[in-house]
Amino acid sequence: MDRRNFIIGTAALAAAAPAMAKIRTSDPSTLKGPYLDLTTGEGNMEALARINGNTDMKSTKYGWAQGIVQGVRPGEIVRDLCGFTMMSCAKLLPYEGGKGYRKVLREVGFYTDLKTGEIIEEWTNPYLNETVKVVPIANDPFNQLITPFAPKPPAYGGLIKAEENRDPLLLNWQRRGETLNLFAYINLFYPSSLPPEKWPRENGNPMNQVTETFLHQIKWADMQNPKVTSINYAGTWSRVTPWLPWMLMGPTEGHCIYNTFMGAGDSLDIIDKKTLAYVEKNYPLYLEAPKEWVEPSLSSLEWYARQQKPAPVPAGQPVPRAPEPKMSAWAKKPA
Repeated sequence: MDRRNFIIGTAALAAAAPAMAKIRTSDPSTLKGPYLDLTTGEGNMEALARINGNTDMKSTKYGWAQGIVQGVRPGEIVRDLCGFTMMSCAKLLPYEGGKGYRKVLREVGFYTDLKTGEIIEEWTNPYLNETVKVVPIANDPFNQLITPFAPKPPAYGGLIKAEENRDPLLLNWQRRGETLNLFAYINLFYPSSLPPEKWPRENGNPMNQVTETFLHQIKWADMQNPKVTSINYAGTWSRVTPWLPWMLMGPTEGHCIYNTFMGAGDSLDIIDKKTLAYVEKNYPLYLEAPKEWVEPSLSSLEWYARQQKPAPVPAGQPVPRAPEPKMSAWAKKPA
């Protein structure tokens, strides 16, 4: 992703920072292998396609993430709110518009009890002392175009508009011996699909501020093996995002952070058994990748606006707000 600002409509400004930063290695020659040269756009395209899917364009690539969701408010300690577990199914399709691949993906994510690890459908918000309905992540589809050129940010149904980028795709690789590390991130600031005047309990900000960071660890030998059409990896995924709308935090200052481990492979065996059983029972569609490219491709925040209804504000009462944070003694300014 190049460094630029993206104009949305006539008044709102959305910024997208680089998701694919420049190569950060003291010796780029270490990234030139016998099969792929990771200092070129075409080499990076093939590498990214084999990480995100399978270039045989027949097989499914399965992904997973598990970790924790935390709450951040000014003036108080970060709180552990709930656990998180998710899975995804992806395939690669031909790209008729030129050299490249179209990745089609479905992903579903659930929130879990911090003590038992069980998937929860209700949650007691510790800030409000109110029990709320949990809305899982169910993104169908979440697609990606993989070409030799740096990608545009996700459009999210037209909320973000950007020009085509003809800079070469150069991923942020770091090689350490036989281990290849890949660091990718994206910073977004764009209009919310949950305007506060319509969704007063779900959202208090007309803009979404979101950052996602992905750290992959890959075997160098796999990357340079032409017979390996799908590269397995392990790593971490983190996300900084507004309060989740189902938490009903309204205009309360603060945000959520996801911190998870993640990985991908070619079999459902890599998926956590509890998660897989829950998907099989409640979300069987998400056991398979899409068969074709369809629009729109949205994040969980945009799907929420399309699939949910605003929570009612009790008659005669102001929009509920979480109690003001109590600043720790050490953080208070001296009189």
